[in-house]
Amino acid sequence: MAVRFAWPSLKSVLHVDSIFAATSAGSAAVLAAGGDPVPPPFTVARIFTEVQLDSWLTLGLLLAAGLYLYGVYRLRLRGDRWPLVRTVFFLGPGLGGIAAVTLSGLGAYDTTLLSVHMIQHMALSMVSPIFLALGAPVTLALRTLPVRPRKRLLAVVHSRIVKIYSFPLVAFAIFVVNPFALYFTDLYRYTLEHAWAHELVHAHFIATGCVFFWPLLGLDPLPGRWPYPARALLMLLSVPFHTVLGLTIMQSSTLFGGDWYPSLDLAWSDPWSDQVVAGGVLWAGGEFVSVTMLAVLVVQWIRQSEREARRLDRELDRQEARERAADPAATAAPTPGAPA
Repeated sequence: MAVRFAWPSLKSVLHVDSIFAATSAGSAAVLAAGGDPVPPPFTVARIFTEVQLDSWLTLGLLLAAGLYLYGVYRLRLRGDRWPLVRTVFFLGPGLGGIAAVTLSGLGAYDTTLLSVHMIQHMALSMVSPIFLALGAPVTLALRTLPVRPRKRLLAVVHSRIVKIYSFPLVAFAIFVVNPFALYFTDLYRYTLEHAWAHELVHAHFIATGCVFFWPLLGLDPLPGRWPYPARALLMLLSVPFHTVLGLTIMQSSTLFGGDWYPSLDLAWSDPWSDQVVAGGVLWAGGEFVSVTMLAVLVVQWIRQSEREARRLDRELDRQEARERAADPAATAAPTPGAPA
């Protein structure tokens, strides 16, 4: 099992973009982004054996998990309850999903195979942000922070910039435009050549997904949140977007990244075939996640309606009790049919 602890971010700071020569069968070994050697043929087993603890995400994920668990611990110390399912969502598919596609063997192939990069794209922008939102970390922080930090966090949540970026139409536009801006320009080739830019794209995927899904599915308090019917409509509109993008990639007459993938000269992978697979991953995966999340949104809508109905019932019961207390004569009046 190969576990590496070098930090490519330090490489980028020191501008280490050197190319290492290899003399196997008289040919030169091509290097991936950041100077890492191209890995051997991709297999399922290598997802588990090519573990890479060499990203700033490693520290970020550990810090986020630690802070979340500390918040849950603080709540339990004072006798408050925090739903276990929220913790599972945040740490499991949320942070765990990010780790699974960046620190595992998938991360070792993300500049070698476009299809692997698309799997990362789906997980970082659509899967993990959803479960991070369902973990309600902002609510947890508001319930555990001291008064002054809590006020600062509330000020950030209700700031103008958060209101703009969390507005569903703005978030939807960012979510839709970003992949086209990345893949249909020279920007994608640049991220393949520079490790720091490639890591920045990972962070960008996560941020874009959070901006889109947090106002739609999240449990945290956000300003200007739309009612459920409007949220469901916006989620439904995101389904054809992935179909269009996936089909465009599959039918493209040019390779994404220019001559990057052909220059790797991999005997075990054809860049054209891999690009078709990548488009299929984006198409099928995007539709599956969108439809599934639409179902989750409908379930949330139903539960919210049930809570509202129970609240109205309790309010009617309290109003009826107040009316009885205000009219003692009505309370003392004999029931029809009862003996005088």
